[in-house]
Amino acid sequence: MLPKDPVMLLSFINLKLRDFYADLETLCDDLDADQSEIEEKLSKIDYHYDKGKNQFV
Repeated sequence: MLPKDPVMLLSFINLKLRDFYADLETLCDDLDADQSEIEEKLSKIDYHYDKGKNQFV
């Protein structure tokens, strides 16, 4: 269900966080996604979750 391409994943996750979810943990629980895997994939393109902004920056 989640995009495999890291740039597409970034766009998808940030859109969902902005429009539908209060935080990354809630998003992952709802989508049955592995939070560590998402953070690892996005860290490879130098993006990290900012809890205050509720976005990967």
